[in-house]
Amino acid sequence: MPIAKMDYIWFNGELVEWDKATIHVLSHVVHYGTSFFEGIRCYETPRGTAIFRLTPHMRRLVDSAKIYRTEIPYSLDQMVAAVKETVRANKLRAGYIRPVVYRGYGEIGVNPHGNPVEVAIATIEWGKYLGADAMENGVDVCVSSWNRFSPNTLPAMSKAGGNYMNSQLIKMEALANGYSEGIALDTNGHVSEGSGENLFLVRDGVVYTPPASSSILSGITRDTVITLLGQQGVEVRQQIIPREMLYIADELFFTGTAAEVSPIRSVDRMTVGKGRRGPITADVQALFFAIVHGEHEDAHGWLEYADA
Repeated sequence: MPIAKMDYIWFNGELVEWDKATIHVLSHVVHYGTSFFEGIRCYETPRGTAIFRLTPHMRRLVDSAKIYRTEIPYSLDQMVAAVKETVRANKLRAGYIRPVVYRGYGEIGVNPHGNPVEVAIATIEWGKYLGADAMENGVDVCVSSWNRFSPNTLPAMSKAGGNYMNSQLIKMEALANGYSEGIALDTNGHVSEGSGENLFLVRDGVVYTPPASSSILSGITRDTVITLLGQQGVEVRQQIIPREMLYIADELFFTGTAAEVSPIRSVDRMTVGKGRRGPITADVQALFFAIVHGEHEDAHGWLEYADA
C-alpha cells in the first residue's frame, strides 16, 4: 500500500516536517540492517483515538534493541509519550504507527557501536493488510520453501529490520505463486509463522499455536488472542505443530498488528475446514474488534488514548 504523507514525524526528540525526517546514505542501517521497529494500530472509538497496547509494543522495542546490545537514548515513558504526541500532531483518528530505532551515520564496518542510535516515529493511514474481504472470506496461503532462521542464527524474539529479509523472501514467493501469504517452517520442519503474522490452528475445538521455540516473534496480538480465547472458555495449547496439521485443521487464522485476526481458507490449495471463516475464529475476531473500537469493556486496559 502506498504511503500517504502526513504532516509530522517525531525524529530524535522533536516533531519535524515529514519531508525533513531523513538519514544519510552511509548510515549503518542502510548497509547492515541495524534497525528495530514496531507496528502499532490506533482505532477510532467513542472516547477518541485509542492506541492498542502501546506500552507493551514499546517495551518490546526496547527489548529488541537490547538483544542487539543497543541502548535507546530515551526512556520507555518518553517513547510512549512521543507516540501519543505524534498521533495528536497528525490528527490521526485511526491508522498505523511505526516507531523505528536504528544506527545512523558515523563509521563504516560491521561493528555498530561507533554509530549513533537514532529514533523516529511515523504515523500513516492503513486499511486491511491482507485485503478488505480477508476478515470474512479468508486468504489462500502456501507453505514456503524458505524456513525461519534457527535460534542460534538470528534472535527471533527481536523485531529487527534485518530479520525481515527472511520475511520478504517468504512473501514474494507466495505472491509469485498466486497466494496471499506464506507460512514458514522452522529449521526442524515444524510450523513457525507467516511472513509477518503469528498462526493459530483449530482442531476438535482446541486451539494450537507454535511456541516461542519455533522461531516465532512473540506477537502482542497473539498474546491478546490467547487471553481472549481463554475468556471464551477455549483451550489453547502452545506446542510444536507438524506441517501436516495445517491440512487437517478445522480452522486456521493469522494474528498480528497488520493482519489483526484474519482467517485462512486454504493451504497449498487444500481447503481448510469448510473453506470459510470458522466459528472459533469468528467469535474471537468479533470480540477483538469490539474491544479495539471501544464497543466492549476493555477489562485489561489494552487501549491507551492519544489525548491521555
